[in-house]
Amino acid sequence: MGMKINWGTAIVLAFIAFIGFIVTLVVQMTTNEKYDYDMVTEEYYKKELTFQDQLDKQVLTNDRKMAPNILISENGIDIQFPGNLNEKNIKGTVFLYRPSNKQLDFEVPISLSTSHLLIPKNRLLDGRWNIEINFTYNNESFLTKKEIWF
Repeated sequence: MGMKINWGTAIVLAFIAFIGFIVTLVVQMTTNEKYDYDMVTEEYYKKELTFQDQLDKQVLTNDRKMAPNILISENGIDIQFPGNLNEKNIKGTVFLYRPSNKQLDFEVPISLSTSHLLIPKNRLLDGRWNIEINFTYNNESFLTKKEIWF
């Protein structure tokens, strides 16, 4: 005649087995080199600072109404800086990146003779682009980010 296990004992044994499994898993994960993943970037603090810096620039851009107008035409992407600025004092870069394909990312330096900057159509594939316009004017930094479809 076999020993009968009652419900209480079965539950306790199940708990002990589960706890044993979890402990084994934790020990494996902490000691085995194969699972050595850093969840946080090494330069987490620096990254956070640059993120805060970007937010500050975007807020300043909106407050001062410095955001360039981004128009899509058959010639490409036309970036129009505010007309009241002296375009010779606008310095910076326009960064276009393609979320679906890093190979297509490119950057254009801002050097203007008029208040317009045209990104020619031949540099752009149809689809979604993220555009980041980072520029300085009178020693102040401004930033505009936008998602566009070309």
